[in-house]
Amino acid sequence: MCPADGANALPTADTDAVGMYVITLVGNIVIIVTIRIDPCLDTPMYFFLGNLSFLDICYTSSVVPQMLVHFLAQHKAISFSRCTAQLYVSLSLGSIEFILLAVMAYDRYVAICNPLHYTVTMSRRVCIQLAVASWASGFLNSLVQTTFTMRLPFCGFNIINHFACEAVALIKIACSNTYVNEIILMMASVLILIIPCSFIILSYIYIISSILRICSSEGRYKTFSTCTSHITVVMLCYGTAIFAYMRPRASVSPNQDKMFSLFYAVVTPMLNPVIYSLRNKEVKEALAKAMGSGLSSEKR
Repeated sequence: MCPADGANALPTADTDAVGMYVITLVGNIVIIVTIRIDPCLDTPMYFFLGNLSFLDICYTSSVVPQMLVHFLAQHKAISFSRCTAQLYVSLSLGSIEFILLAVMAYDRYVAICNPLHYTVTMSRRVCIQLAVASWASGFLNSLVQTTFTMRLPFCGFNIINHFACEAVALIKIACSNTYVNEIILMMASVLILIIPCSFIILSYIYIISSILRICSSEGRYKTFSTCTSHITVVMLCYGTAIFAYMRPRASVSPNQDKMFSLFYAVVTPMLNPVIYSLRNKEVKEALAKAMGSGLSSEKR
C-alpha cells in the first residue's frame, strides 16, 4: 500500500475542490454539446476545442475524485496498482493537452496566414489525424514515464507528500538512485512543454505579422479576436506547468508542489470553458441561441 498524505496542507481544499469539479464538468459539457448542436461551429477550430473540453473532463476526473477520498478518509491509502493507473492516466491527459494546444495554434496559423488553403490544409481527415496523433503521443510519453517511475524500489511504508500519485512525488520516496528518472522527466518536459510552447510562440509571431499587414484596424481586431481565447488558455496551462515542473527541484517545497498540482488539476480545467465562452463571440452566440431555443420550447 502507498499512503497519500497532504490533506492537512489546505483545510478548505476539499469543499473548494468539489465545487470547482462540478463547475468544470458542467462548463465543459456545455461547450461540447454547444459545438455538437450548432452547425456554425462545425469547423476545425471548434473540433479541437471539443477535444480540449473532453480532455479537461477526463483529466480532472482522473485526479479530483481520488483526491477527495484522501481528504475525507481516515486511512489515506492507495494501492500500488491504483497509484500506477492514476499516474499513467493523469500523465497521458496532461501531455495530450499541451500537444493539442500546439495543434490549435497551427490551426490559427493556417486560418490567418494561409486562408485560401485553409479548407484543404485543415480538412476533416487532417483534423482527425492531428487529434489522434496528439492523443497517441500523450499516451506514449506517459507509458515511458510511468514504466520507469513504477520500476523504482519503494521500501517499507511509503508516505507520498502529495494529493495524488505524481511522478515527482514518487521519485522523492524511492530508495535508490533516481538520476535516470530525473533525466527522463526533464527530457519529457522538454518534449511535451518546451517544444510545443516554442512552436506556439513561433506560430503567433507569424500570425501577428500577418495581422499587422491588414489595412483596417477593424479587420486587425476581428482577426486577432479569434486567437485571444487560445492565447489566454496557453498562458494559463503552459505558465503553470513550466513554473511547476521546469524549476530546480531544490527550490520547490512540497506544499508548493501540491498547490501547483491542485491548480492545474482543478482550476485550469474549470477556467478553460469560461475563457472560451466569455472571450469568443461565436461560442457566446451559439450558447445564447441554444438557451433561447430551449426557453421557447419550454413555453410551447
